[in-house]
Amino acid sequence: MLRVLAVDDEQPALEELLYLLRADPRIRNAEGAGGATEALRRIGAAVDAGPDDPSAIDVVFLDIHMAGLTGLDVAQLLAGFAAPPLIVFVTAHEGFAVQAFDLKAVDYVLKPVRRERLAEAVRRVAEQVQDRSAPVHDIAADQIPVELGGVIRFIPVDDIAYAEAQGDYARLHTASGSHLVRIPLTTLEERWRSRGFVRIHRRHLVALGRIDELRLDAGSMSVRVGDAELAVSRRHTRSLRDLLMRQTSR
Repeated sequence: MLRVLAVDDEQPALEELLYLLRADPRIRNAEGAGGATEALRRIGAAVDAGPDDPSAIDVVFLDIHMAGLTGLDVAQLLAGFAAPPLIVFVTAHEGFAVQAFDLKAVDYVLKPVRRERLAEAVRRVAEQVQDRSAPVHDIAADQIPVELGGVIRFIPVDDIAYAEAQGDYARLHTASGSHLVRIPLTTLEERWRSRGFVRIHRRHLVALGRIDELRLDAGSMSVRVGDAELAVSRRHTRSLRDLLMRQTSR
């Protein structure tokens, strides 16, 4: 069952699209946004909340010609998200199809929208969402490539004690040294959550099993990971303490 956001700055077109989407039995819920700014705000909140939150969005049905940011602009911005929703463009113009598929759009539906054509787009989305959720073990996920003196080497993820944000890069800290990779910390957080990595600060992602000590000082919390002492932000203090308590009680 799909969770949908439809985006169009023309209210009649938005209402018609929502009517057709809500009539499809494969769609759990379909909400509307009247422009790019509102859409980005709602998508950002949904991504932050996670895939199991009621606000989660599987796919965005996105108009291209809108006041301010276009649908193509929105798609380009979403490409920078760690786990963006899928995109189906819905437009009256044929000339943007190449750009749309360069942006990894699932489909490109022309207005006026026909029920049968929209149903085909929904089918394609449903297939991709199912493929995303299929449990597949990827051996490559156990390692991460890093460049050392012009040579690509593979570092086991289990050797990484913590990762530190450095702009669009992340510095990975192991017992033998550190390695800079061009991957945002938010992407690593998403990839490694199931491997026991937890966010403790906007700058740090830590392997829970590598935390040697938890320190409290005048209401502030920090953790010791090897020789490093890392601050825990107020936002993450309670969740980290609960995780550590559950771990020690096993």
